[in-house]
Amino acid sequence: MSSSETIDHAPTLSPEARAFLDAPRFAVIATLDQDGWPHQAVVWYRLEGDEIVLNSADGRRWPANLRRDPRIHFSVEDGYRYVQARGSVRVEDAQPIAQADIAEMARRYHADEPDEAEDLIRDRFQRQQRVTFRFRLDRVMVDL
Repeated sequence: MSSSETIDHAPTLSPEARAFLDAPRFAVIATLDQDGWPHQAVVWYRLEGDEIVLNSADGRRWPANLRRDPRIHFSVEDGYRYVQARGSVRVEDAQPIAQADIAEMARRYHADEPDEAEDLIRDRFQRQQRVTFRFRLDRVMVDL
């Protein structure tokens, strides 16, 4: 049975929504380009307390958008079940933190392939300038 709800103003996720987001699904985020049009990207994420953590190689389009305008829309779906949220990000440029965040995400998304995760961390991510974005949920829409 599906339950649909919208919660505003620094919501607390229900246990069902938290369990849904804890599974290593991909998220789609929307940011705003300089011309005001939305830009979407498929990303890895993780839930840390009541915040969503995102990470990217610096210089990509969506991180540049978030540096200019911190508003974000975040969506994770599985068929007709979904959790959507919006908020504003905080930027974390410190490389030890950004590198630790992407390493944790690589291990999360490659839990069944730990050697692949470690190869990605060593051969790709550690060679990149990384940036982490954290945001507290401002509005959440859930249908689970």
